[in-house]
Amino acid sequence: MERLRYLRHLIIDMDGVLWRGKRPMEGLTDFFDFLRRREIRFVLVTNNASRSRMDYVEQLARFGVRVHPEEVLPSCDATALYLQQIASPGARVFVVGEKALREAIAAAGFQVVEEERADFVVVGIDWGLTYERLARAARAIWNGARFIGTNPDPVWPGEDGLYPGNGATLAFLERATGVAPLVVGKPEPLMFRLAMERMGATPENTAVIGDQIPTDIVGGKRAGLTTILVLSGATTREMLAENLVKPDFVFADIRELMSAWEAVLTDASPGR
Repeated sequence: MERLRYLRHLIIDMDGVLWRGKRPMEGLTDFFDFLRRREIRFVLVTNNASRSRMDYVEQLARFGVRVHPEEVLPSCDATALYLQQIASPGARVFVVGEKALREAIAAAGFQVVEEERADFVVVGIDWGLTYERLARAARAIWNGARFIGTNPDPVWPGEDGLYPGNGATLAFLERATGVAPLVVGKPEPLMFRLAMERMGATPENTAVIGDQIPTDIVGGKRAGLTTILVLSGATTREMLAENLVKPDFVFADIRELMSAWEAVLTDASPGR
């Protein structure tokens, strides 16, 4: 537990960690009070490119938690940030995705275009996706556009079962064009690097908290971070036992994490 003492920054997944479905996790407000009180900075991350950061700010507000928009980094914003690092201002971007992704790209100073002569093709989950739009994206890539994916998730968990995720769309376009996308979201290190840049953090004092081994824990390890798995979401103890990838810490939920962390910090207080 000593490693918890030196953590000053967190990259926190949301669904399965802070809430499940439409219900907040028990101890949610206490957890954020603890982070503020101990001056532990954080960025909340998600591979979901179909919702804006303000959507998440508002959702947390309904749960009684106030966060600043800059403390939230969905993959739509992460992709826009990455484009700002590699693309010329005003570059032309053909977007496959929902409104949140299109708006994030436009707000970052790029032209969102419908023409097949584009500098970039950016692909996120698109609930109204058509074959014609896929064909236009493929033609843009054939014409020389750089191919970027917001996240590689193969499936999307809906209330009535699983749906094909953005990874399936990326695979379609890669198969058609022979061009592999650069992927921004977890488990790629890029998402974690962008979050750390936002906090001014280093891997040595940063941890990722997540509920999924293939994205959160694998991604955190690739980025050189301390990894914390909570069992309040997608991963069970049985799944953990069978997985070759092991997190640095395992807790039942954020309440148990907070309790253990507080105990370590209290033991380090003057007079103890």
